[in-house]
Amino acid sequence: MRPFAQFKTYLQQESFLTEEDCALFEPYLRTRNIPAKQHFVEEGKVCREIAFINSGVFRMYYLMNGKEVNSHFFFENEFAVDYDSFLEQKPSRYHIQALEDAEVVCFNLETLEKAYAVSKNWEKFGRLIAEYTFKVTTRRVEGFLFMNAEQRYLQLQAHAPNILERIPLYHIASYLGLERESLSRLRKKIRDQHRL
Repeated sequence: MRPFAQFKTYLQQESFLTEEDCALFEPYLRTRNIPAKQHFVEEGKVCREIAFINSGVFRMYYLMNGKEVNSHFFFENEFAVDYDSFLEQKPSRYHIQALEDAEVVCFNLETLEKAYAVSKNWEKFGRLIAEYTFKVTTRRVEGFLFMNAEQRYLQLQAHAPNILERIPLYHIASYLGLERESLSRLRKKIRDQHRL
């Protein structure tokens, strides 16, 4: 499969972009292979590209008192990006790291703005990315404001089982705001309740 074929299929299935829209964009795309543990974005550096994930998994995290705190995970057919840093071209507060060997299709802000200028469809697509990013951030914040740890875990189980299947437990614990041992106890408690 051509490196951009998966991205093109995603664009045409998930949105209203036409063959012409994709043809306009394709010359500006580039593929990158990112080995496991390598960073796509680092704190203090500008996020210069959006990465559409052909294969692999990424985590977004920040440092608090020297401790890594996971805030999001990105999977195949999703976009890995610190959208605020990308749009404003300002230093990121986050790291985005590959957890598995990954292949991504990248494009920069200049390319996106060129597409906006010539196609209303691309403009609409940009708005959808922004709306998706806002929803993810809101869900994350509200999870900590209005749910306890067990509720956050159960929500993850119901709505993002891929995280539980592919992400190491210590990363999930950080994402849920727990120590690893606390998450292990919580998982055991939930399993025991389901046996009753």
